[in-house]
Amino acid sequence: MLKTAVIHPTIMEALGRSGHFAQVVIADGNLPVGAMTGPNSTTVHLNFRPGLLDALTVLEGILEVCPIQGATVMEKPAEANAEIHDQYKALLGDVTWDEMERWAFYDKIRDQATTLIIQTGEQRRFANLILTVGVVKMAEEANF
Repeated sequence: MLKTAVIHPTIMEALGRSGHFAQVVIADGNLPVGAMTGPNSTTVHLNFRPGLLDALTVLEGILEVCPIQGATVMEKPAEANAEIHDQYKALLGDVTWDEMERWAFYDKIRDQATTLIIQTGEQRRFANLILTVGVVKMAEEANF
C-alpha cells in the first residue's frame, strides 16, 4: 500500500525514472498531447471531463512526490489572461521561472528530456506547464 499523495501507477513509474533535469509536463485540456509525444515520454490522460482534474491539483500532487527546480510556461499575448501563472508561482516557490514563445514551447515538450505528460481537464488558457525535476537534498544539505 502506498502512503504517498500520488498513487496513479503510470505517473509513479514515470516519475521514478525521471532523474535530475527530466521534464514533466502538466497539460491543459486543449493541448494536442498526441502531437507532443517525445521519444522518452509517457502520456497519462486525466481529462475525464472538462474541469476535472485541474492543473493546480496535479501540480500539488507532483510537488509532494518529487523536487522541482524549474518551471516553463508559454508566453501569452498581452491581452490574454493567465492568472494561473501566478498560482503556479505561489505553489512552486523558489524555482527558476521561464516563459517561451509558443512554437519553442511545443518543441521543448517534444524534447528527449520529457519523461511524463499529464493531460488534465484544466480549461483555463495558457495553463500548460513544463516542470524541471530537481535533486533530493541530503540531510546535511538541507540548510543550503
